[in-house]
Amino acid sequence: MGAGRVQLVQGDIVKASTEAIVNAANAALAGGGGVDGAIHRAAGPELYELTRPLGGCPTGKAVITGAGRIPPPVRFIVHAVGPRYSASRDAECAALLRSAHEESLRRCEEHAIQSVSFPAISTGVYGYPIHKAAPIALGEAIDHLAGAMRSVKHIVFVLFSPADLDAFSAALAAFAPSPASR
Repeated sequence: MGAGRVQLVQGDIVKASTEAIVNAANAALAGGGGVDGAIHRAAGPELYELTRPLGGCPTGKAVITGAGRIPPPVRFIVHAVGPRYSASRDAECAALLRSAHEESLRRCEEHAIQSVSFPAISTGVYGYPIHKAAPIALGEAIDHLAGAMRSVKHIVFVLFSPADLDAFSAALAAFAPSPASR
């Protein structure tokens, strides 16, 4: 995948060993449940102080802050706002989810970050089906790594459950070249 690599792991994103972690944030950047709540608890009240002046973030966009109390190597938190899934808005939701990943990687590039960990954005309480979200997230990561002159070289997807890991593994396998094309 260009000069970089994509890695899939099951675990806790706040324990990631990358320079940045991506928060599946809400538009108010106010903390919440799931990944968002876990990151806010780990980062401490400093994270609220870092996000408050930003005034929120629209769906499909991302902003970046320091990591608060999360220990190194994590130095940054990218707050990405994914869509609330609706089957009647499937194409729009896909475009917003793709944009949230693209914007997150753009924020990493702006800070010369070499490694970043993503959760499965929008697949929790926002209801995005994991089997639909995985190819979008992975496709954006692979496209980014294929670009020229990128600081990001290592993209990790930290998945919460074995089922999430299986869905991302199946999606990643679909991106692999067939033996006949090697």
